[in-house]
Amino acid sequence: MSRILVVEDDLDISDLIAHYLTGAGHSVERLTSGRDVLGRLHEAPADLVILDIMLPGMDGLQLCGAMRSDPRTAAVPVIMLTARGEEADRISGLERGADDYVTKPFSPKELVARVAALLRRVARPTTALAHYGPIVIDPDRHQVTLDGAEVKLTAKEFLLLQYLVQHRGRVLSRDLLLSDVWGYQYTGGTRTVDVHVRRLREKLPVLAEAIETIKQFGYKLADRP
Repeated sequence: MSRILVVEDDLDISDLIAHYLTGAGHSVERLTSGRDVLGRLHEAPADLVILDIMLPGMDGLQLCGAMRSDPRTAAVPVIMLTARGEEADRISGLERGADDYVTKPFSPKELVARVAALLRRVARPTTALAHYGPIVIDPDRHQVTLDGAEVKLTAKEFLLLQYLVQHRGRVLSRDLLLSDVWGYQYTGGTRTVDVHVRRLREKLPVLAEAIETIKQFGYKLADRP
């Protein structure tokens, strides 16, 4: 059973989400204020957070950024839930570290499906370590190190890095990356891939030149860094 933290100040929407998630077999806790979230996650870690943007105390974008800056919450998957549907708003959420983005009004069944898909993708199977130059990827611990020092990645950043390393030397289209890393149901657009590649280059400087941009198509990770 996965533990889901729902942060939504509209009680009707919160009730609806909790009803469907509970029906799908998840354990659900609910908060209505952004200021309470980090402390609660420290006390009782969640497997995934559903986070509204417009919150009292601390808005969802600020909160997502704070989660990604905190080693204790940096890897927790986040689904942004908001009435803002413009591309700039979606990109802003993704740049703060959100893994998925759902716009109100939404289908609660689709939200449950997105939760399930994201949880599957961040599951920790028993897998051998993967190496790329000084980068070591540990799937069991969901941990990445660079020259022995841990680098905090979001769930989607981790999965994208893992996919690129597994397919090093191949030219990968943005559509393929969206399909295989984000899932076929994801509708955030191919700029999502660009945002996450940029963040990987920033967090892991060895990738700055190793990830080649293929103009108007996608990316290729060099065989060797």
